[in-house]
Amino acid sequence: MNHPTDQEIVADYLRQGPMTDPGSFAALYDSLPNDVPTLVKTVQGLMVHIFWAGAYQLRLSPERETEVTLRPVWRKLARILELDPSPITQPREKERKLVGNCRDFTVLTVSMLRARGFPARSRCGFGTYFLPDHFEDHWVLEYWNEPQKRWVMVDAQLDELQQEKLNLAFDPLDMPAGAFVTGGEAWLMARQGKADPAHFGIFDYHGIDFIKGNLLRDLLALNKFEVLPWDIWGILEKPVAEMSPQELAQLDECAEICQRADVPAARAFYETNPAYPAPLGWAE
Repeated sequence: MNHPTDQEIVADYLRQGPMTDPGSFAALYDSLPNDVPTLVKTVQGLMVHIFWAGAYQLRLSPERETEVTLRPVWRKLARILELDPSPITQPREKERKLVGNCRDFTVLTVSMLRARGFPARSRCGFGTYFLPDHFEDHWVLEYWNEPQKRWVMVDAQLDELQQEKLNLAFDPLDMPAGAFVTGGEAWLMARQGKADPAHFGIFDYHGIDFIKGNLLRDLLALNKFEVLPWDIWGILEKPVAEMSPQELAQLDECAEICQRADVPAARAFYETNPAYPAPLGWAE
């Protein structure tokens, strides 16, 4: 069996996945900028985070809030143009921005980065910078910096207002180690007694089962299939408390793979464990 080289792995993240493919809206990307900071700002000009709307003095109707359920990028682009047919390089008025969440900022930015020649991938896990002593449910992205030969982590959601509100002490376009904890890292921290599972989650949802969900979502993200933060499928339907030692060991293996971002191992694990992949129809 031939294993992909590092160059092949990086090159694969140049290609769109089912969720990031702009489909018939690909021509919209022709006018996009060619640098990461401006691409991130472009996405911020198109979208408002559902939980941050109040910070921008924006009141969302229940109908508008349903926009966070749009999974694939092509559906997001269609809705963006419905709200405002201007070129996507033009920032929208706040009332005409697409409503999304951290996953949506991430996926749309990854889609644009790939279209502009930057290998990129989504990551699901927990941010340490939202609340004290808390690991907040969150998504970020990584893009390949070719001159520096490294993956750079970016939080595409954090515009200037959010950075100020959070009193951020780092650059969200090049995040330091530890600011974001991947799902695999969080699972191993909890399993090894290095962190309290109750400190991981969002609102009233937390604990080891929540961590397991983000572990699985990170596995899928490494395989270029970004599901919604609340999607449930396959192995997620079984609580951790009801799992056998063999099932827990398999999750430990998955976590170790995701923690080190071992892409060939993540692909093999995904392809050989039928309880882990999510329905492909979700990208339609």
